[in-house]
Amino acid sequence: MKRILGLGLLCMCVAGEAESQQYEASWESLDKRETPSWWTDAKFGIFIHWGLYAVPAYAPVDEVEGVYEKYAEHYENRLITKNELFTKHHAKYFGEDFAYRDFAPMFKAQYFDPDNWADLFQKSGAKYVVLTSKHHDGFCLWPSKESPRWNSVATGPHRDLAGDLTAAVRAKGLRMGFYYSLLEWSHPLYAEATINKWVDRHMIPQMKDLVTRYKPEIIFSDGEWDYTSDKLKSEQFLAWLYNESPVRETVVVNDRWGSETRSKHGGYYTTEYDLVHNTEGIGEAGAHAWEESRGIGTSYGYNRFETTDHYFTSKQLIDLLIDKVSNGGNLLLNVGPRADGLIPVIMQERLLDMGQWLQVNGEAIYGTSAWDKRPPNMKEQGVFYTIKGKDLYVICTRWPDKPVRVRGLEKAGQVRMLGTQARAKSSFRNGVLTIHPPALHPGNIPGNHAWVFRVESIQ
Repeated sequence: MKRILGLGLLCMCVAGEAESQQYEASWESLDKRETPSWWTDAKFGIFIHWGLYAVPAYAPVDEVEGVYEKYAEHYENRLITKNELFTKHHAKYFGEDFAYRDFAPMFKAQYFDPDNWADLFQKSGAKYVVLTSKHHDGFCLWPSKESPRWNSVATGPHRDLAGDLTAAVRAKGLRMGFYYSLLEWSHPLYAEATINKWVDRHMIPQMKDLVTRYKPEIIFSDGEWDYTSDKLKSEQFLAWLYNESPVRETVVVNDRWGSETRSKHGGYYTTEYDLVHNTEGIGEAGAHAWEESRGIGTSYGYNRFETTDHYFTSKQLIDLLIDKVSNGGNLLLNVGPRADGLIPVIMQERLLDMGQWLQVNGEAIYGTSAWDKRPPNMKEQGVFYTIKGKDLYVICTRWPDKPVRVRGLEKAGQVRMLGTQARAKSSFRNGVLTIHPPALHPGNIPGNHAWVFRVESIQ
């Protein structure tokens, strides 16, 4: 009994030390913090870009080639920089004297129903949600005292959009997080000469307000490219977040904290429409926690000029999720609601299709890791791999009309296809597992888009 009591006290002391670990305001110290496991197990999240830019809801889709040029949420900056396509559109439909700030009263969100949104996100199979609390235009979706007249409570919806959605998302058992822009295109303090005032009086107080008010478990920072992390005092903020904040044990952050930090410092690394600032540690090149984000179409913010040709199909989105997860990453899939608060039906359909697939095959996604013996040409073969414990998941993005051969194993147990009782025959010889797909027909096939074999007790 004394020995058991002693071991219990020892475990409590070790746990206490872990909980009380203090991080210094330096990347050397901060980068030692592990990404909380809830996030690495979740695999799939919903991104939401929503703000004044949903009123004009414009960006070119076919007239330009670059990814960034198609972002509707960059509407204000395109006017500031006198982008010809945007200025012509703006003058034609709103007038040359119509300022970007004039969109605020038009952003009414009158049909916004946070419970409906949260229900959709839960049905999609996503495990976390990240809302743009403030994009680069500086308009806040909560009553920020640092932006007293430039927020959704003071004007437009006259509603705490961030708070309402947070409550609804958590009621569905999902994790809630916020995107926050470290820059503002039109703020007078955001300039080289006044950057210290910007950071001390505006940026850090806003971020701390978001954390203490709503307790988000994800902070997706962005807009970090103009200044280094020391000028933005990112290390000091993260030390507070990890040591003192109410979410210090569970919060997850990304890598966008200064012009030098992507794929190098912070929490999980980020890619965007497969654009990567530094490939080390991301995707097939490394094992650091990472996440791909992208819209269902060509933009994050709602763009009324996108057509079905610009949207990923449900099949493409499911394949995208499989690709990212099988390479050790997460997928943060964006929806862009309209200014009235409705999520476009085509986006809803895509999310529901993903949820139906995950209902059958989610065990091959959630809580898995990349298989360290996965072949480099998974995409070409249309066969991907994840692993959980001693179970290997073989994910076929094309129906396996021929036997599937898995190499690199020393031992393999029973094989079955998820979602069906039909038997999948298999044989193991000379380190090669051969899987023969079961005899199925349209009436009993377990879903569409991709099919999963679970191989038990591998070595």
